[in-house]
Amino acid sequence: MALILNPRPAPGAVKNNKRVGRGIGSGHGKTSTRGSNGAGSRSGNKRKLGFEGGQMPLVRRLPKFGFTSPFRIEYEEVNISRLEESVKSGRLPKGEAITPALLRATGLIKGGHSPVKILGNGEVSVAMTLQVHKVSKGAAAKIEKAGGKIEAIAKA
Repeated sequence: MALILNPRPAPGAVKNNKRVGRGIGSGHGKTSTRGSNGAGSRSGNKRKLGFEGGQMPLVRRLPKFGFTSPFRIEYEEVNISRLEESVKSGRLPKGEAITPALLRATGLIKGGHSPVKILGNGEVSVAMTLQVHKVSKGAAAKIEKAGGKIEAIAKA
């Protein structure tokens, strides 16, 4: 079987450009499809983004609200129930201190360099040493009750 090369594009794939301003008989003559008067018929016309023809724009009709603090600290959060599971399953070592780097390596947290906070959802039966940035009061009580230790590390 011979290889057939077709140098032409498929039928209907190529359209002719709309040739405006070529006389009345072309169907696109006189005003060249721009309508009669106004800014839209002139060259160099560009409407501003959000311009609504002089009507009060939507952006200005809506009320302003809220505030975002530039100093907010976003923590990577881990519940003690997940720590307990990971220690029991062997993903986290039993005797070693649990650090943010170790939590990232085992996939318990995903963020890059966010500080880590331990939350108190769940129960703890295994003693563990935590070296994290912050621990909730409930989590701290449960960890210390189980014989664990908490060492706070400074936020970088």
